[in-house]
Amino acid sequence: MAKPLTDSEKRKQISVRGLAGLGDVAEVRKSFNRHLHFTLVKDRNVATPRDYFFALAHTVRDHLVGRWIRTQQHYYERDPKRIYYLSLEFYMGRTLQNTMVNLGLQNACDEAIYQLGLDLEELEEIEEDAGLGNGGLGRLAACFLDSMATLGLAAYGYGIRYEFGIFNQKIVNGWQVEEADDWLRYGNPWEKARPEYMLPVHFYGRVEHTPDGVKWLDTQVVLAMPYDTPVPGYKNNTVNTMRLWSAKAPNDFKLQDFNVGDYIEAVLDRNLAENISRVLYPNDNFFEGKELRLKQEYFVVAATLQDIIRRFKSSKFGCRDPVAIQLNDTHPALSIPELMRILVDVEKVDWDKAWEITKKTCAYTNHTVLPEALERWPVSMFEKLLPRHLEIIYAINQRHLDHVAALFPGDVDRLRRMSVIEEGDCKRINMAHLCVIGSHAVNGVARIHSEIVKQSVFKDFYELEPEKFQNKTNGITPRRWLLLCNPGLADTIVEKIGEEFLTDLSQLKKLLPLVSDEVFIRDVAKVKQENKLKFSAFLEKEYKVKINPSSMFDVHVKRIHEYKRQLLNCLHVVTLYNRIKRDPAKAFVPRTVMIGGKAAPGYHMAKLIIKLVTSIGDVVNHDPVVGDRLKVIFLENYRVSLAEKVIPAADLSQQISTAGTEASGTGNMKFMLNGALTIGTMDGANVEMAEEAGAENLFIFGLRVEDVEALDRKGYNAREYYDHLPELKQAVDQISSGFFSPKEPDCFKDIVNMLMHHDRFKVFADYEAYMQCQAQVDQLYRNPKEWTKKVIRNIACSGKFSSDRTITEYAREIWGVEPSDLQIPPPNIPRD
Repeated sequence: MAKPLTDSEKRKQISVRGLAGLGDVAEVRKSFNRHLHFTLVKDRNVATPRDYFFALAHTVRDHLVGRWIRTQQHYYERDPKRIYYLSLEFYMGRTLQNTMVNLGLQNACDEAIYQLGLDLEELEEIEEDAGLGNGGLGRLAACFLDSMATLGLAAYGYGIRYEFGIFNQKIVNGWQVEEADDWLRYGNPWEKARPEYMLPVHFYGRVEHTPDGVKWLDTQVVLAMPYDTPVPGYKNNTVNTMRLWSAKAPNDFKLQDFNVGDYIEAVLDRNLAENISRVLYPNDNFFEGKELRLKQEYFVVAATLQDIIRRFKSSKFGCRDPVAIQLNDTHPALSIPELMRILVDVEKVDWDKAWEITKKTCAYTNHTVLPEALERWPVSMFEKLLPRHLEIIYAINQRHLDHVAALFPGDVDRLRRMSVIEEGDCKRINMAHLCVIGSHAVNGVARIHSEIVKQSVFKDFYELEPEKFQNKTNGITPRRWLLLCNPGLADTIVEKIGEEFLTDLSQLKKLLPLVSDEVFIRDVAKVKQENKLKFSAFLEKEYKVKINPSSMFDVHVKRIHEYKRQLLNCLHVVTLYNRIKRDPAKAFVPRTVMIGGKAAPGYHMAKLIIKLVTSIGDVVNHDPVVGDRLKVIFLENYRVSLAEKVIPAADLSQQISTAGTEASGTGNMKFMLNGALTIGTMDGANVEMAEEAGAENLFIFGLRVEDVEALDRKGYNAREYYDHLPELKQAVDQISSGFFSPKEPDCFKDIVNMLMHHDRFKVFADYEAYMQCQAQVDQLYRNPKEWTKKVIRNIACSGKFSSDRTITEYAREIWGVEPSDLQIPPPNIPRD
């Protein structure tokens, strides 16, 4: 088998990024050396690889800063409508390569670094991922920032600068072990602290109603220190800002204790305030009602709204246009009562006017229909932490219920269902209801999800205000998820249709006439094979396991969760293993099954699923009868930078959630764009992928949403499937009996018990259809040419799934702004 091209060989080939001008290369070299000698190693004789990385990062940053300043001047002068994207997660990954790509600097840097005797890829590997998110929601926010800058929108991302992001996952004896992600240990070359914009945030205290209005008194103050990160658009010289807040104790924090002599204790107590931005809660699609989490949510909201209002008041044209605030899920829901508090208590606006402004300003994106994920905060916690906000929420709810009661007289049950306050043993505030009431637009993130939102989750609210509800199918940025991570495929496409698809992904449709073009089929297959060879080498180095690079790379990477059904994949693997053992002489399509993802640290079942995957791997990978026909690898510490390696190498993408549970998915889109075929259920964006590419070009199986509902009505009985499907029974019995855990025969009893007696996600119900569908996958994989034709058709039809398209729809249909292709002049060209 041919060896993958080295980077120096690739460098000799003409690339999509254009040939680097010699002037650029010389300039980069000069800048690199200057940073290396003067800012980094001035008091040391020898430079480390990390010094080289920082020198390059600072060199690239120099190119950003002029554009960043110019963009902000441009916004100040033109005063466009500002868009504020509020999210408690921004899963950015690494920044160096993305910045080089978006500024068109990659070739110049590559050549300059090569001339200096260094390797660009090795330097890129030194950068820490900014893992300030759990999964889909946080990564979506990162893609949206890229698209907003590329579309020339005056947009700002606001969130928290967690000192520790999503934990690093280690696998020890097959179990997940969490390690703190100290991503800031060596400093972050991309952020700029802005102490001049530090703001106070208040907690606790009491409320006083006076003739002069309402006062929130005796509060505890925490300071919010902003750190700004530039967000470059693609080759348009626009550089937007992501502003993340870090918590700081004020100097007098608890220093009243000093008066009684405990100065040391008083200073140590500062930590309590600063804990607010210490760590990201590692839960995906699960609500944990901890006070610290509520503090984080209010902290980001309070600091951000002060900042938004400051900018609004200082705008050149005296606040011509209101702003748009997008709430990324319910986590920033406190924006609604906080904006009301500022308008009513501080700015003395009357309630009705303030409510009109608040609704016009805020819009809410719903990201999940799973009940355990919906935020419902105890009223008692609010009462203590945010007493004024509790009053405001009660007032909002009262007016809302009066309105509903007037429209539906006597319908007490409807009032109960639609209230923001849920009565019961523990009174709770339903944050999703608050978001729906306080926003002018509510959207789901894929067409099927938006329908479920209207028909079930917010059915009553939809009946009340149908015009509020919209769909905005998610997307991914083609810059990171094609150009950056799969340059070979990007080059192959550019040779056929030019570069325009990078900012207008619908142009990929131009590849459709090439579906049967022998040369193009060969080129696309060759790129995939090179990516597989490169990833095989990575796996052999990291996992010390020999990979068969001509095997099918069958990949299932996402958070570990029962609804994402990694267990269904496990049952398929065990069944394949049993078939090979039963008939070792038969010809099987060789597979390398890769499963990766993190489990929330407190989620017992998810951690057990990881242990099951690794245990199956231990048995399968060491069975001489199996050989290289089947390998099972758990990809440790799955994160953005690992996704960028595995996705371009995948042949098969597993998107197998129970229909009606995955709001959208975005991994599914990344695989499609990078030439993997999807095996999946009719769930989330899979539905629209099948519509775009033709269902015959995906492997669709299993229950549809209406089948799941029918099965719920009838009553799901797992044992029926277990009794009637011998291969399923054998696999379950092996897991149950300790075949895969001989030292701990009972290790997986909780998994089997769940699957047999309380499986909300109906794994057994889809097993038979899944096995049949996997047989079709095998059959097609035996015919590489036909397989690659389907791959090309999928790539050609993936244009809809660009985040540029998603953001264009948000801009026009929710925020009331128009994307702009205006090029801001680069810093070296004088302004008008």
